[in-house]
Amino acid sequence: MPSSPAPAGGPRRLTRTLYRYAFLDEFVLLYPVYALLFSDTGLSVWQISSLFALWSLTGVVLEVPSGALADGTSRRRLLVLAPLLTATGFALWVLLPSYASFAVGFVLWGAGGALGSGTLEALVYEELQRLGAADRYAGIMGRARACGLVAVMAAMALAGPVFTGGGYLAVGAASVLTCLLAAATATRLPEHRGPAAGVRGWTATLRAGLAEARDDRSVRGALLLVPAVTSVFEALDEYTPLLVRDTGVADRTVPWLLLLVWAGATAGGLLAGPGSRLGSRGLAALLAGAACALALGAASGSPAGLVGIAAAFGGFQLAVVLADARLQRRLTDSRRATLTSVAGLGSSLTTVAVYAGYGALATAAGHAAAFTWGAAPYLLTAALLARAGRRPRPSRHARNESPEAARETQRKAHRRATAPPCPPKSPDRTV
Repeated sequence: MPSSPAPAGGPRRLTRTLYRYAFLDEFVLLYPVYALLFSDTGLSVWQISSLFALWSLTGVVLEVPSGALADGTSRRRLLVLAPLLTATGFALWVLLPSYASFAVGFVLWGAGGALGSGTLEALVYEELQRLGAADRYAGIMGRARACGLVAVMAAMALAGPVFTGGGYLAVGAASVLTCLLAAATATRLPEHRGPAAGVRGWTATLRAGLAEARDDRSVRGALLLVPAVTSVFEALDEYTPLLVRDTGVADRTVPWLLLLVWAGATAGGLLAGPGSRLGSRGLAALLAGAACALALGAASGSPAGLVGIAAAFGGFQLAVVLADARLQRRLTDSRRATLTSVAGLGSSLTTVAVYAGYGALATAAGHAAAFTWGAAPYLLTAALLARAGRRPRPSRHARNESPEAARETQRKAHRRATAPPCPPKSPDRTV
């Protein structure tokens, strides 16, 4: 589809649709109760664990191919398809509850998540770039992530009453309806892509994207930064209820204290706009501060220490958004979704490794100690970023210039520097 002039109102239409999509994508009432559904159907703990493993494996296998596919076809179409796959899986769960249905549902859910991972970021960045508002990407995506977190908290609050009134069927129907609304919302996302966007197959796009990462040091660094700031944070998030309970509070108090932690993460997403002005050294300071808050809050072993955990999660959430924005500024449009998915794959694989490390630490020393040690990778990342911040920055990144354009600029500068001086013009002679 050829590019068209920017519509009146700038990115307003894009952001409104994006925020609705982000909310609906996470507003799933099955989240708090699907493990109970599996157990009530008669599944053993081993069978439930195998379903989670299948879910993770599906995402890992499809993450990068789906990103390459998004660079060769309509990204909006994939964002419409993703929640439809998830809705089909949820419908199978509540209509035909069995191990086989749960397994198929997790494969569909994992495929839907892979289709959206990297695709949404690429679409939003390119549309903002077309509108001359690429510098607003971090703030907009931070608010979108905050919408998703608010949706999770709202789903947790509503799941109980809906389940009490109609059981798993009602909760499942509400989740399917939400997915259908998300798909309908995705059809309203703007997309303006060049006519050559879908010429090559996804395998060629993948090879070209990996070649770009291999040849461009700044792209490699941005790719590595995403899993460095994402994986530990996302892994610790799963164990937060256990940490809260270990502070000695009653079980009925745990959800309320979890809301404090989620509120901190939401605030971090909302601060992404002002935070987008941070350079490498500023991001290093943010990570170091969040790591110290995490360590001190966890080591306290008291409910008051959860304020530090909330502050740390806010800092990490902000860092995740800024790392994504940093990556998007360094990518070319034709390979944007591919390399964003490569970063997502790195995050997924690193998170699995963090799970294993956390299990060993928590078994030996408890959840507070495991959370405290979780600060160490962030301190290391902060030190590396601070060191990188002392190096001169390539000029192309300051102008959000693509690698191809930057190389052409460098070639022109080289030609100007090495060209022989032009001889002086001869005075005109009249014959």
